[in-house]
Amino acid sequence: MSKFDEVLASYADDAKKHGISDSLLKGVAKGLGPSIYNADSSKVSGSDQAELDRVKANFLSKKLGITDDAAMTKAIAEVVEEMGSSNRNKQRVIFYAILAKKFGKESMFA
Repeated sequence: MSKFDEVLASYADDAKKHGISDSLLKGVAKGLGPSIYNADSSKVSGSDQAELDRVKANFLSKKLGITDDAAMTKAIAEVVEEMGSSNRNKQRVIFYAILAKKFGKESMFA
């Protein structure tokens, strides 16, 4: 089993819990590249506003092409809540996959 497959397998339970398909999970993970292997960069801090602004700018705006700032802010807050605001291990792959689903952009990762 490759290291990539091992990392994907570690996300399987969370992916099922949030209704994320295997193809979406794999596509988002590939898009994140080597950051999924680093303990720090593989997670999203829901309490760090600078981190959430980077998610908004680099993923939602640049990658998904979303331009509505209020919608992006609302979606990020909903994902933080859905994953649990006290959950310190919000996996970036899962976080981004949920956002892609919220905006109907799953096909970008197929």
